[in-house]
Parts: sequence; structure tokens; C-alpha cells
Amino acid sequence: MSALLFLYRDVLMLNLPWLDEVVRARPSRHLPVVLTRQEATALLAQVDGLYALQLRLLYGTGMRLMECMRLRVKDIDFGRGEILIRDGKGAKDRVTMLPQSLVAPLQAHLQRRRAIHEADLQAGMADVFLPDALARKYPHAGQEWGWQYVFVTTGYVRDPRSGAQRRHHQDEKLLQRAMKRAVTAAGIAKLATPHTLRHSFATHLLESGYDIRTVQELLGHADVSTTMIYTHVLNKGGWGVSSPLDSL
Repeated sequence: MSALLFLYRDVLMLNLPWLDEVVRARPSRHLPVVLTRQEATALLAQVDGLYALQLRLLYGTGMRLMECMRLRVKDIDFGRGEILIRDGKGAKDRVTMLPQSLVAPLQAHLQRRRAIHEADLQAGMADVFLPDALARKYPHAGQEWGWQYVFVTTGYVRDPRSGAQRRHHQDEKLLQRAMKRAVTAAGIAKLATPHTLRHSFATHLLESGYDIRTVQELLGHADVSTTMIYTHVLNKGGWGVSSPLDSL
């Protein structure tokens, strides 16, 4: 519709009154898949090791899948108990909580990750991709510990932008497959993906009585109406109305 308006009004300089009467299509609003607390517990019990840490991060912080994969060491603040999510959807930064139950596992993971980084430094392969023009402004920042990805590939990969061989962040498909296996093993019939954990995070916070504006900030939604979609599962099913059958 916008393309047609631009063509006729700005390119061809033609005024077509009938274009004003055309109804614009609206995107459909699908209700998100949400796990119950019991389903989330059963799901997380099916994974261990690195995937367990990552899935718990998604559920415990509300991060998107790629926000987790691109998380850097410097953006985890153990002292303040928070995670700074850089360049999220819409190129926006936001802050979310660091679950206390993940402090020890995450610190243990970072110790192992630090050993990998030290080995990369010795091999001259510690450089990491930096956003925007930071690589030109700070030539040595890519080798610093704080800029390293928290979750990385097991080996070096070729950067298609520069052609350099270096360690990249973990492939998100690995976690997606681990999630699918865990859903099957837990006997969950819902079509749950890693993003389902973000939906569950928001819903369970609202169920616990947290203000919707707070949840909006944690999720990074620009409009509270986007966050409102999670209220459909509060209290009771089907708009929170009791069925007349249950009163017979």
C-alpha cells in the first residue's frame, strides 16, 4: 500500500482518489505459547551442562535467543545483580535482572571461558567482532576479556565480513535443537521454542503481581500494548471468566 501511494503521488504525480478508500491490511495478532510453571520446571529438568545454563538464562531474564548468544562478558554485573542487553530489537539497550540461582553456575562457566580466552591470546586468535566502528577506534579492544562473547564456538570460524579467522558466538541452532529435545523428553505437547521461555517469563511475572510497566521495561517493549498480550493467561483461561458449566 505504501509503495503504491509513493508511486502514484510522488513519482507519477497522479492523484487517485480511490486509493484513499483502500483498507490497509493489519497484521494478525497471535497469542503466544506460554508454559505453566510446572511445564517450565519439567522442561528445565531435561537439560544439563551449557544448554541448561542458557535455557535458564532465557527463562530467568526474558532475553531473546540471539540476545543470549551475543551476550558479552562486560555486560554481566554480578555486583548489581543485573544484565545489560546491548543492541536488542529495535537497536535498543535495556537492563534485566540476573537470577541469583544462576550466579554460581555463570561464574563457573566464565572461569572456563576465561581459560579458553587465555589460550586464544597465546595463539594470537583472541580477536572478537566489535560493533559499529569500535574496531577502528579501539584497535586492541577486540582482544580484551570484557568484549568476549560469553557463549562461543568450540573452534575458529571465518568471519564473512572481514575474512578473519576467529572465535564467534555460539550457533543459535544448537540451543534450538536442545530445546526441542527437552520439550519432547518432558512430554510437553505445546510447540515450545526458546522464545517461549521469554513469553513464560513475562506471564509468570504478571502472575506474581509485578506491575505491567515493570515487565514492559524488562522485555524492552516500546508500547505497553505489546506487553498486554500476556494478560490473556492470568487467573483463568478464556479471558479470566468462569464457565457457567462450573456453577451447575
